[in-house]
Amino acid sequence: MINKKIKSIDLFAGCGGLMDGFEQSGYYDTIAAVEWEKAPCKNLENRLKSKWKYKDADKRVLRFDIQRTEDLFLGWKDDPEYGSSVGLDKLINNAGGIDVIIGGPPCQAYSIAGRVRDENGMKDDYRNYLFESYIAVLERYNPKAFIFENVPGILSAKPGDRPIIEIIRENFDKAGYCLLPNLNDAIIDFTEYGVPQNRKRIIIFGVNKNVFGTNAQHVVEEFYKDILPKYKVKKKQTVYDAIGDLPKLYPMENDLKVNGARTRHTLPNEPIPNHIARWQSDRDIGIFKLLTEDIETGKNEYTSIAALKELYTKMTGKVSNVHKYHVLRWDEPSNLIPAHLYKDGLRHIHPDSKQQRTLTVREAARLQTFADDYIFEGSNMELYKMIGNAVPPLFAKYCAKAVNEILCKYE
Repeated sequence: MINKKIKSIDLFAGCGGLMDGFEQSGYYDTIAAVEWEKAPCKNLENRLKSKWKYKDADKRVLRFDIQRTEDLFLGWKDDPEYGSSVGLDKLINNAGGIDVIIGGPPCQAYSIAGRVRDENGMKDDYRNYLFESYIAVLERYNPKAFIFENVPGILSAKPGDRPIIEIIRENFDKAGYCLLPNLNDAIIDFTEYGVPQNRKRIIIFGVNKNVFGTNAQHVVEEFYKDILPKYKVKKKQTVYDAIGDLPKLYPMENDLKVNGARTRHTLPNEPIPNHIARWQSDRDIGIFKLLTEDIETGKNEYTSIAALKELYTKMTGKVSNVHKYHVLRWDEPSNLIPAHLYKDGLRHIHPDSKQQRTLTVREAARLQTFADDYIFEGSNMELYKMIGNAVPPLFAKYCAKAVNEILCKYE
């Protein structure tokens, strides 16, 4: 029996948010996923094996530096960091080619917040040009279409003499792919697709001009105007919708050790994977109580940025240009779940005043729309970071369905 699934590879895969959504759609066969960090690769491999039943997941997940493109294509052996692999050429040839490439380079270099924090505006960051490796893979395997995800800040990033988006567009064009004329129209608000989190991303959909011919421009425009918007939800999801049913975790006098990590909060009565509160200091527990009760009682003394900055200085003796504290609101989508969450979580304070804590890994995962059967393995720092970096699988599933519809319609 011929496998008629759409064959895809995922670049800069992380822990597989984009890939997981594509798998959920039921239309795709993940031929390979490329990621260089060890912890996301382990989780990606586990997910492909346990949920999506790829027995050879260890062969399909390539832990490697994508900038070493020739080795990535041809394979490598006994590398001190990355071990051995047959490489992409062999995997893709064995599969009979690929149809779609998905993924997106790390967004930190293009992030407006990142450029503000960096003294040189991220102009020296090597990640500015990782898109070149994505395009090198695209040129070699010539798929019918691709999905390239990144932050909207990529539209204004200018690490050199020209805006980076101009260079990216030119390279896609030279590789033989058609994009939207105005990429501002490729910015997607994920709350419109049921993601309970204020997250906007640029989703660049491109099609192979040799495959789609004179239809190429029309196909791309149809994807954004007609096909993808069909999956918009009627009602936006809130923090309560996402995490309101999870067991409550209350502060305690003494620490507990769970799997080598400390917590000062009770554990759930029924074990729920990754739902353990990170350790909080007495000072922070007091601040969380103050801020959440302020909202619950309707006093709202600490809801302005000025008041939050003043409180931070009063409590820590430090001055910050940005307000460090933010309490999630039950009846709204969450603020952005970032990779930065691994550092402290102070901008993601649980809205229940009795719990006095920041988000657990499971809560962050739910706000990113990861299913509860995705059980994350690794340190809390690794898990918060990979979840924050991910594409929400729920949006990815809708995106995958839209790509499938395009391919089916025009083939």
